[in-house]
Amino acid sequence: MSRQRPQHSDNPRDYLGPRYWPTWLAYGFIWLIAHLPYRLQVWIGEILGLLMYRLAGSRRRVCQRNIELCFPELSKDQQRKLVRETFKSNGVGVMEIGLAWCRKPADFKHMVQSTGLENLIKAHEQGRGVLLVSAHFSTIEFVGSLMSLLYPIDVTYRAHKNPLFDALMKRGRQRLYGAVVERKEVRRALRRLQEGHVLWYAADQDYGPRHSIFVDFFGIPAASITATSKYAGFNNSLVIFLAHYRNADNSGYHLYFSEPLEDYPTGDDHADVKRINTLIEAAIRKAPEQYIWLHRRFKTRPEGSPDLYSRQLPPSHHRH
Repeated sequence: MSRQRPQHSDNPRDYLGPRYWPTWLAYGFIWLIAHLPYRLQVWIGEILGLLMYRLAGSRRRVCQRNIELCFPELSKDQQRKLVRETFKSNGVGVMEIGLAWCRKPADFKHMVQSTGLENLIKAHEQGRGVLLVSAHFSTIEFVGSLMSLLYPIDVTYRAHKNPLFDALMKRGRQRLYGAVVERKEVRRALRRLQEGHVLWYAADQDYGPRHSIFVDFFGIPAASITATSKYAGFNNSLVIFLAHYRNADNSGYHLYFSEPLEDYPTGDDHADVKRINTLIEAAIRKAPEQYIWLHRRFKTRPEGSPDLYSRQLPPSHHRH
C-alpha cells in the first residue's frame, strides 16, 4: 500500500495535484508582479482594488455597511469615497503580499521609517516577553516583512482553509520571523512569551462569542477577544501598541510603537478590552481607508440584537 501524503503538510511540493493548479497559477502571478517596479505594483494594486469594488458586490456591501456604522458623521458622498479608497488600498495590500513573500525585505529598507522603536527594545530587554498588539490594516503583511529589518519578532496567524495557500503563507512568513504561531496554538504562544520573545498579535477581528465579550468599537457593541490581557498576564509581559501606515504619497511606510501600557492588564476584562479597542479605533481614524473594512467586524451580535448586515436594517438602527 502506498504511503499517503500528510493532509496538512507545510511543504508546498506536497500539493501538486490538479485541484491546486489554480492556487499555483495565482501564486505564480503574485511572484511575477512582486518583481515589477514598486510604483507599477501600486498602480496595478489600485486598479485591482477598483475592479474588486465593481465586481465583489457582497464585499462592497459589507465595507459600505461598516463605514456607515463607524463613520455616521460623514455624508453619503464621503462614505462612498471612503469605500472606494478602501478597496484601492486593499488592492495595493494584495500586491504587498507578493513583496512580503517573494522579495527580500532589505530591498525596501529605504522605504521604512519608525517612531518609538526604542520603546520596544527597552521593553524586550526586561526579559518578560513583549506582546506587540496591532490591527488588520491592508499593510499588515508587508509591514511585517519590514519589521524584520527593525527587530526580531514572532507572529500569530489564522490558518487558511486552502492547505497549499496555507503552506505558501507559512513558508513566506517563516523566513522573516522567529516563530509563526497559529492562533489556536495558545500554549506555544504563551511559551514564546515566557521565553522572553516579542509576539505580534492582531486583536481586532470577530472570532465569535466563545472567547469574546461585547465591548464598544466605534460606539457599537462588538465581539472582542479577551486573549490580549490573558497573554499579557500569563508572564507579566509588557504590552506595546503598533500602528502602521502606507505613506499617502506611496513613498514608503511608517511604524509607530507606543510606550508600554501602564497598569495592563487590570483583571477587569471589559476595561482591558475597551483600552485595546480604543487604541485600535484611534489608529484607524488616522488612515481609515487603509483598514480592512471588508470583513464583517460586527457579525456576532448580543442576544436579541438584529443582524447589522441585513439589507432591511435602517442605517441608524444600531444606535438605538
